[in-house]
Amino acid sequence: MSDTKTPGTLARRELLTLGRRAFLKNGVLVLTAASMDASSVFAAEPEPALKVGLVTDLHYADKPASGSRHYRETLGKLAEAGEHFGKQQPAFVVELGDFIDAADSVDTELGYLKRINRDFSAICKERHYVLGNHCVHTLTKDEFLGGVEQEKSYYSFDSGDFHFVVLDSCFRSDGQPYGRKNFEWTDPNLPAAEVEWLRADLKKTIRKTIVFAHQRLDVSNHYAVKNAAEIRTVLEESGDVLAVFQGHSHQNDHKEIGGIHYCTLVAMVEGSGVDNNGYSMMNLSNDGTIHITGFRKQARYTWKP
Repeated sequence: MSDTKTPGTLARRELLTLGRRAFLKNGVLVLTAASMDASSVFAAEPEPALKVGLVTDLHYADKPASGSRHYRETLGKLAEAGEHFGKQQPAFVVELGDFIDAADSVDTELGYLKRINRDFSAICKERHYVLGNHCVHTLTKDEFLGGVEQEKSYYSFDSGDFHFVVLDSCFRSDGQPYGRKNFEWTDPNLPAAEVEWLRADLKKTIRKTIVFAHQRLDVSNHYAVKNAAEIRTVLEESGDVLAVFQGHSHQNDHKEIGGIHYCTLVAMVEGSGVDNNGYSMMNLSNDGTIHITGFRKQARYTWKP
């Protein structure tokens, strides 16, 4: 027989609801003065210190779908993300690479870039672009960066009380930058100069740090940066890196390595229709808690320090 309606069970349920300042004494629910304050008992989650909008692998192109990739539908999917971001008003938005898909000519690919960036740039005044292998399939890095009005492919910046790093893994093993179909997509690397820059940059900051990348830093397969283990060591040695956000493999994934969260976000281009979309809002708290609110196909996470 269920005892869900007995006084003792009801009291225990109220105890769990009202929190730590409520306790049972001789079978009677007792509230401390502090817990009687409605603002204490029923307080909402605190406002995050910083909000950041995240999208990845849009692969926009004005061409027919191929397999699971529906290139033209990215415009509608991005519009939905933009509408939500507009309500949330993030400090900035980030696209984590493969903003556009490959084209047969430079002019055509620049046209793809101009079209999708018109919509993306309308979402938020401050934007950051991570280079993906498809971004420079036909274009050079300078052409892509010029098209989105971003000065560098890897750099860092501060926002609120946090430090952010944008990485560029679009380099061959011999150190040559990707561009004009001169690379294999399975050969991404951070060259020595970028590794040294990263190490020096992390040493200069005492702020909690978030890293943005395209190719993955948490695996050792064909989706991985070739020198990912070296990069992870640099990140761990800093002691300040909370998380790395990346794309490239198109599916949700999460690993914690060396005390750092590696979160792979779902690709926006995959699948047809409004349900097959994926984007997220990252809420950062001053204590280092990271809350990822994922929409549609994007997973949700909460990581506490």
